Order: sequence, then C-alpha cells, then structure tokens
Amino acid sequence: METISRDVVDAICDGYCSDPFAYLGIHPISHGSDRVGIVIRVFNPYWQKVWIIPEDQPTARWEMEKRDPRGFFEWMSFDRTSPFSYQLYVSDQDGRETVCEDPYRFPSVLRDEDIYLFGKGDHRRLWEFLGSHIREIDGKKGVLFVVWAPNALRVSVVGDFNRWDGRVHPMRLHPSVGLWELFLPGLDAGVIYKYEIRSQQKGFQEMKADPVGFHFEKRPRTAGYVIREKDYRWGDGEWMSQRHQRQRLNKPIAIYEVHLGSWKRVPEEGHRWLTYEELAAQLPEYVAEMGFTHIELLPVMEHPLDESWGYQVTGYFAPTSRYGEPNGLRWLIDRCHQLGIGVLLDWVPAHFPKDMHGLVFFDGTNLYEYADWRGDHPDWGTKVFNFASPFVRNFLIASALFWLEEFHADGLRIDAVASLLYLDYSRKEGEWQPNQFGGKEHLEAIDFLRQLNQIVHERFPDTLMIAEESTAWPLVTRPPYIGGLGFDFKWNMGWMHDMLLYMSKDPIYRQYHHNNLTFSLWYAFSENFILPLSHDEVVHGKGSLLGKMPGDLWQKFANLRALYAYMYAHPGKKLLFMGSEIGQWREWDYASSLDWHLLQWESHQGIQKLIRDLNHLYKSEPALYEWDCDARGFEWVDFSDAAASVVSFLRWAADWRDCVLVVANFTPVVRYKYRIGVPCTGVWMEILNTDALHYNGSGVTNPPIAAEPIPWAGRPCSLSLTLPPLAVIFLKKMSD
Repeated sequence: METISRDVVDAICDGYCSDPFAYLGIHPISHGSDRVGIVIRVFNPYWQKVWIIPEDQPTARWEMEKRDPRGFFEWMSFDRTSPFSYQLYVSDQDGRETVCEDPYRFPSVLRDEDIYLFGKGDHRRLWEFLGSHIREIDGKKGVLFVVWAPNALRVSVVGDFNRWDGRVHPMRLHPSVGLWELFLPGLDAGVIYKYEIRSQQKGFQEMKADPVGFHFEKRPRTAGYVIREKDYRWGDGEWMSQRHQRQRLNKPIAIYEVHLGSWKRVPEEGHRWLTYEELAAQLPEYVAEMGFTHIELLPVMEHPLDESWGYQVTGYFAPTSRYGEPNGLRWLIDRCHQLGIGVLLDWVPAHFPKDMHGLVFFDGTNLYEYADWRGDHPDWGTKVFNFASPFVRNFLIASALFWLEEFHADGLRIDAVASLLYLDYSRKEGEWQPNQFGGKEHLEAIDFLRQLNQIVHERFPDTLMIAEESTAWPLVTRPPYIGGLGFDFKWNMGWMHDMLLYMSKDPIYRQYHHNNLTFSLWYAFSENFILPLSHDEVVHGKGSLLGKMPGDLWQKFANLRALYAYMYAHPGKKLLFMGSEIGQWREWDYASSLDWHLLQWESHQGIQKLIRDLNHLYKSEPALYEWDCDARGFEWVDFSDAAASVVSFLRWAADWRDCVLVVANFTPVVRYKYRIGVPCTGVWMEILNTDALHYNGSGVTNPPIAAEPIPWAGRPCSLSLTLPPLAVIFLKKMSD
C-alpha cells in the first residue's frame, strides 16, 4: 500500500522537502473518514536498518521497510490506529547499533503567545524564544532550535551529531510568521551547530550561524554552542539596587574605555590575551584604584575579524569566545559591580558584516538588510539593517534588552548614530534618494532609535543610553515626546576635535586659535554631553594623545596634563581610552598589550597619578559634576585673554555657596601676579595643580591666598596668582 508519493520521497531524500513533519514521524492511515492504521516514516542516509521499539512493549522490535536505498524507511500497522510513543533501534553504515528518539514524533511546542508577539514585531524577550534551548518534552531531554527564515524552502539543523548533513534534520515551518522549529532529543550543552538554509531561490544553500546564538566557536570557526542558561548566580545585588542613584545627570561619571584584547596580554604564553576571568582579577581593581566610575567596553559581541575591534557583529546575543565563555563575561561585570564600577557596552545596530555565515542574505533574500541602495554602507563595506522591517527592529531591540538583562550591563553606547540619521551619510550626489518628504533624514532609522530608547527606559529606567553622534542633529538627548531621540548622553565629538586641534598647535600660535578652546561652551548645555578622548583619536595614523602634543619632552607631558585637567574642569561627563592614563607613546594596536613598562619613568607615573587624582577630585567636588548638563553650573571669569592663552571660569554646585575656580595657562610661560576676579572674599587654596612636582611638573604652585577687595572683571574681589606653565589649577575657598 502506497501512503506517500515518489515525489515526496525524492524531496525528503534529496533535501528539498519544506514540510517534513507532514510525512516523517507517526501518522494515522485513513480510509474515508475512518482511521484504519498507523504509519511511521524515518529518513537518515547513514542508517542501514531501523527497528521500532514501542514504549508500551519495550521488548518488541518491529523492523521498518527500507523503501529507498538513500535511507528512507517506513513501517505500517493496521492493528493500531492511534499514535503512540516509541524509540528507534538503529544499525548504521559502520555497524554501530544505538537506540535513539525520532524527533519527528514530537509536537510543536511554540506558544501561541510567542508566535503572536513575534508576528507583531514586539517580542521583547526574543532570546528566550529563538535560538537553541535545552528543554524536556514528553519526558525526553534535548535541545529545541527555533530560527526565523521566512523565505527559505528548507531549513535544517546541522552539526557533528548528523555529520553536518542538511538532509537529516529538516525543521518544521510555521508559515504565518516564517519560523522554523525542531526539537532534537538526546542533545545537550556543548553541542555545536549551524542552520543549513536552502532558499526558494534556485542555487542558494548556505550554512548559517544562529542569529540568536549565545556562544560560538573561537574564530575562524563559526558554529554555535548549545549552552546551559540561567546557571550563573550574581553577587551584585547591592550595586543593582543602588544603580538608579549612581547613574544620573547630577552624579559623577568618569569612564575608562577598554578593548579587552589589548589592555594586557600574557607575554610568557605567546602574548595571548587575557580571559574574562583573568581580566576580572585585574581590570576592576585597577579601574577602582584609578577612581573611574565606569568601564566602557568596545563591543564584546561575537565578531569574525579582530581588526574590526568588535564593530562588525555577527553574534548579537553572544559575547565573543576570544576571551572565554559567557559566564566569564558575567563574572567580569559582576566583579566590577562589587567594586562599585558600572559597565557600559558598545553596541552596533547600524550595520553588520558580509561574512556569509552571518546575517547577510540569510534565507536567500535580503532578510536583515535593505535590498536597495540603502543596504550597502559605502565606508565600511558592510550591510545596513532594514529598519522598515518590524522583525529586524524586534531583533535589534531584543538584543539591546538582552545585554541589559542577562549580563547586567549598566548602559549601551550606540555606535555610528550619525550613519543612521542621514540617508546621504558618506554618499555622493546621485548615490542616494530623498525620503518621502524630499529630505535627507532616514525616517525609519530615526523612528527605530526613538522606539529603542523608549523601550529600554521603560524596562530599565536606571540604565544609560549613549549616542556616538558627530553632527549637529538637534535634541539627541531629549525625550521623543518633544521630538528628541531619547538618549541619556551624547559624545561631544566637536569638543574633542576642537581641543585636540588646539592642543596640537605650538603654544606661540594658540592665541590665534583661542576660539577652539572656548567655542564648546556656546553649546555645552544644548545636550547632555560626555567629553570623549576615545579610541577613535589614537588609531589610523593619528598617533597617541601624547604624540599629538607639541614641544620638547617636558612640554609634551605638561601639555597632556593640561589637556586632561581641562577635560575634567569642563562641563560634561568624562571618557578616556585605556593607555592614555599612562602616556602611551605609540598609537593603539588592537593586537598587542598597552605599554605598561612605561611606568618605570617618572614622567609616565605623573600622568597616571594625575588621572587618579582628577577622578577623585571630580567625584569629591559636587561643583565639578552636579550641573554638568546645566548652564547654571558654569560661569566664565575671563575667556578673552587670547594673547596669553589663559582662560578662567567657575564651576558651581547645586548649593550656590560651593564653587571651584579653574584657571588654565596654555603657554610655557610662568605668569606672575595674574589677577583673577572671584565672587567673594576668603582664603582660596589650590586643590589640584597639574604642574606639581607630584606629577613630574616644574613645581610652580600657589600657597593659600586671601582674596583682596579689589574688583576685577565684574567681580567684587580678586586673587593675584602665579600661573604655572602649560598647566591647569583648581582652587576652592576654604575659609572666610
């Protein structure tokens, strides 16, 4: 009796059957409206013989007929009419005999609620639904695989367990939402896998890494690992309960930006990078001792190319395996929290690489990327996400929530926001098309950013969303309900550009570039800014920060100390890339350690001491942070002395009686009896001087000095100071 056509058998054996559950597994045989029997079908090209072991007759062995030499087996019975549980007893081509489960006898376990939310593009816990998950179904333990590939003809799970043969384990399609599902009993944590996708487009067949995979092989291998979830016990309860008090506009935020692979290496072992656990034993203690409040990690998401530093992501739900397993990263973050250090992660929703194991052309179509001119990024040779797709937006937003929830990240720094905002970003005339209103604004991406920030702040109101955005786009850090993008902070790229341009000039010419020093205060409170001296400024031939400084050896270090002090005095939160705090000479190299040996010299020790003291000063003086993002916290004393390259200003605390006076001299000339107006009488004392001997400066300092009742620059009193060369001094009124 034929229960299945030859065409179907060929489709199963040749790997192009899109509905394997309609034929494989156990099915009733009907005659009219009556069930008259049962048929069981299995396929495996590596099996020679197969027997059925019914669960209710465990000693029985019913041999299946091999209907096709390619490995298609069938068994029929007219004594049974209802489906029953069974196992398979198999003899393979190598003569090995095993007992196994038939995955095609198990029902679908996807919940209607999950399918509904996914269909709406609003499944905020996507990682608990898609990907690979250890499950127990009908009393059998195994792994449930779920992947989105709506335009595929056939999707299979492949791995060592089936010789990477896509014919063996084709998945069940849920056509309404394009999801594919398969439960493979007997598999467990540690199994490596991919999806083999055969497209409806003729000729396309690729092995793809799981877009929602949690752990991958170390590059250059790209398969995913099945892992045990929820098996980490966090020890950061105190930090998490207090985080809402620490991450505010009126709190100090000083960020140490880190690339994990090049902070330190192990020279005795081929200069290998540190593991997450080794980093956890060293990095948090160092950052805490240096006084930073946060660490920001260059992307730790899985990526194929070391040279991309992590900015070309293939695993949006997986920490890179370069440094170990996911729980290793959890321990690193946990340890930071235990020491009072917040952890920010760089996250890249703008684009992804073209590596064929990744998201590109995932199911034989432009599933994740735009299919037109918008889909290719001209600068980076990458693909641009299709922000018009609710499924793609769901994928990205779920990824952001995943890192905040599953890894306790304290915030995300969104990379390349400018490339999301403008259709003409890095495109010449004729290479782009305007939006529906004739403008260059990328409306879909803008809407995505607003949606992202709204959802993140609803779910995690105490986390920070930070934009790396380099244009004059308005309201980046204002709420969407007034037309803003909804970020908490924005990198002040203009300040970084202007300050480095100013500091690179020989001091004799700085008087002609005074506006580069002062211009940032015209817009300093238009957004909530972070002042970055980031990795972007110490790569691609730009040299190190120390290398940018003019003058002889002493002047280079003095200039660098002055730059750092001015950053900490200027309104805005702070960010410094690793290595800058020790006065790294050479440009940053992702493939080698920082030059820690430089600390044998006092000049480099001085830089490190200064950064430590600046951080502690910043955190201890409310005037330096409470109104970082409010114009009431800043007041010029004198910005007009371009000829001397001197500026002075007051930073005010919320308590108006508390202020810090900052005076900066950006020339190598000691200026004696330099008069500065102050708001009140009393004794003023230096609380930090970058020229102090402690920092390897020349030691030109000021003793405690009483303000004189001499009006100056519109203020009732004044101080007569000695301004040290190429230095910044902080003063505070200590007594009346």
